[in-house]
Amino acid sequence: MNIHLILQMAADSMPDREAVVCGSQRVTYQALADAVNALADKLENTKKLAYLAETGAAAPVAMFAAALRGIPYVPINYRLAEDQIKALLKRVSPALLISDDAPEVEGISLITPAQVFSPGTPWEGFAPDEEGGIAIELFTSGTTGDPKSAILRHDNLMAYILGTIEFMSAEETQSTLVSVPPYHIAGISAILSSVYAGRRMVQLPNFSPEAWLKLAMQENISQAFLVPTMLQRIIEHVTSKNETLHLPAMQAIAYGGGKMPHAVIEQAMSLMPHVNFTNAYGLTETSSTICLLDPDDHREAFESEDPAVRARLSSVGRPLPAVELEIRDDNNAPCDAGEAGYVFVRGDQVSGEYHGSGSLLDENGWFPTRDRGYLDDAGYLFLDGRADDVIVRGGENISPGEIEDVLIEMSDIKDVAAVAVADDEWGEAVGVVIVPTDMTAPPEIEAIKTHVRDQLRSSRVPTQVKFTEELPYNETGKLLRRVLRDGFST
Repeated sequence: MNIHLILQMAADSMPDREAVVCGSQRVTYQALADAVNALADKLENTKKLAYLAETGAAAPVAMFAAALRGIPYVPINYRLAEDQIKALLKRVSPALLISDDAPEVEGISLITPAQVFSPGTPWEGFAPDEEGGIAIELFTSGTTGDPKSAILRHDNLMAYILGTIEFMSAEETQSTLVSVPPYHIAGISAILSSVYAGRRMVQLPNFSPEAWLKLAMQENISQAFLVPTMLQRIIEHVTSKNETLHLPAMQAIAYGGGKMPHAVIEQAMSLMPHVNFTNAYGLTETSSTICLLDPDDHREAFESEDPAVRARLSSVGRPLPAVELEIRDDNNAPCDAGEAGYVFVRGDQVSGEYHGSGSLLDENGWFPTRDRGYLDDAGYLFLDGRADDVIVRGGENISPGEIEDVLIEMSDIKDVAAVAVADDEWGEAVGVVIVPTDMTAPPEIEAIKTHVRDQLRSSRVPTQVKFTEELPYNETGKLLRRVLRDGFST
């Protein structure tokens, strides 16, 4: 199958329904399909189609046009420094690049996003239905090193969409507010799922709480996806002004891309009791979501007095029906419920493949996500962070997540991260970076240590504590632990 089929079905079934809104530009499904056909005609002898720009209506056109011509679509992070962008373009070359501003790189030709919608001769060919065809090459966030180029094939993406979305399931009045960037897997899945459901995409190129709230009201937004830091900023904006979070048309908010603080989601549910919240956990290599904490799970956990059930509000839910998930220990053996280990997944939507290094799937199709976590007795997945984040103290593995979960309970701590720091005796020890609720009155360091010691044990007690006004997150909500570790070493 080919992902272009998604647009073809939408344009045939609901041609006059609005597909994309970005600023003053409003595009129907038929107009979107026409622009795709015109762009596809310009892709003769093109090896790849790259996109280096903010979220805009040109992004879905580019993705579907590349699919129509059977070439990979490669969105690139426009927020990177020029030398980093240049390095990625060299890896993509030869390619046609859609951008308003890009460094010159041999083998890269350029058209602007505006030119994507210029009139042209429609391509008369058909989308190839080649088994194993590459749909998208997506550079991972690179929080621990140089970005890897993950390969997502048409089969992977179609397996995800057909397994999670019902065709034309959205009412014509429904719309989703897309504020994630086009180079993130959430941005890719937003396009595919919205078009297949027939839900209008309203794009917000540059997020701010004020802009998001204004657009949500202006366009009567019914659905949205946010990374945790975005939701937190929206809540802080509203509460700081003593305003009511009034979004009467909003029906559902999904979130993911990073760890959601327990207090933030509880506050969001209190402020918006009519909204259905969903926690979506996935990776670039898995074609987006593999686990969901659905609205019923949220409400059950929020209202429960059972600590085990209430704790599930900090989980990422349970695997999708088409996804298998296992937790394995250091010896690759399955872990029992409650036992932390490495997260492995398997399913048709799982690619686990990188350009230049091949597939990481084992002989049975299992993909090592490099995330650590555990399953509770009911099968809910709790994440402990990345495998690279583990603190190894005297041969004992310590998860940063367990320390962070304990410290965030303190009323004078707003945000916290634990990382490995060098230690002469143990090799590594625990260092914590804390965002106090009040920077002028941070918690006592001894109180921090005592709290960890009382709740966990002495090996988890931080040997170094730093205070800061904010933690370093990237634009998609991932904590940059490398930056924090480097801060302790200088």
